[in-house]
Amino acid sequence: MQRTDVTRPDGTWVGLSLDIQERHQPGLCVFSTGPQLLISQLSRPVLLAVVDEQFQGVDFWRTEEYRSVVPPLRADLGRTVAGDHERWAHRFAQYLIDSPDSPLHEGRWLLSCEGPLHRWRHADTSHAEYWSSMLVEGHPNGYIDWFVHSGSWEVLALRPMPAADDSRVKAYRKQARDGTLPPVLLWWVSGLDCHLILDGHARLAAAIAESIEPPLLHLHRTVSRDDLAMRTDEAVDFYENELARFAELRAVHGPTVPDGAATAGPQLVRLLHDLNTAEQPTWAWPLPGGEDQWHRTAREVTADQGWPPFT
Repeated sequence: MQRTDVTRPDGTWVGLSLDIQERHQPGLCVFSTGPQLLISQLSRPVLLAVVDEQFQGVDFWRTEEYRSVVPPLRADLGRTVAGDHERWAHRFAQYLIDSPDSPLHEGRWLLSCEGPLHRWRHADTSHAEYWSSMLVEGHPNGYIDWFVHSGSWEVLALRPMPAADDSRVKAYRKQARDGTLPPVLLWWVSGLDCHLILDGHARLAAAIAESIEPPLLHLHRTVSRDDLAMRTDEAVDFYENELARFAELRAVHGPTVPDGAATAGPQLVRLLHDLNTAEQPTWAWPLPGGEDQWHRTAREVTADQGWPPFT
């Protein structure tokens, strides 16, 4: 794995670009067959989902099989790395690559401290109220409504959220008050149009209980290596063509025409930055056995939990 820091033009750190090679299929894998999705962790079904016929959302069924890709985080580590998203990102990136059942597969990824979830909270809404509203309700089953929050982007826990008086949450609540709470690790899955919690269920519960903004790290795919090279060349060609166009205009109309570099330069910077940060659709693999296998899995997992079949 190659790691590259991604920064804004002013030098502000945004995240880590992860270039993964020779991992053809992830341990935490999205399978699809028509409107049905199955997220499986190695051989364990984690989440079953069906996109509704009107394409307005997703019905889901969550099993009890998800295992975190991050080992338990000690309180002394939280104090050491407190508030340093860059150091946390490097540490979490290593956890992800070391884990055989993480969602990483070959291609380019971004692990970032920035994302849309932070930007939507209104100033008159408390953190507790806002983050509680962003959590998708329902266990073991529920519905992701794509028309909530103007296109979902909600947060779906891969196991039941612990209560505020849970022992782990109590420990993290103290860290939340001290400003040493480790980040919650989220994975954006385009087929669900939703963030899944890969690690940090208790930490998010603690942040909600203390009504603070939870520190987050967002994981998603970005532009592939081949596309990056091609689209970078296209952006540079656009920049050079704009320089030539403005030069011709200045030759005709004089210095009243803006300088080409001052106009096209910021556009080039934005284009190049977006190539390193923009979300790309989540890869999904064809489900072996197709729709019949999906329905067999649905019957098995719901029967194990003592529920009627999920269809």
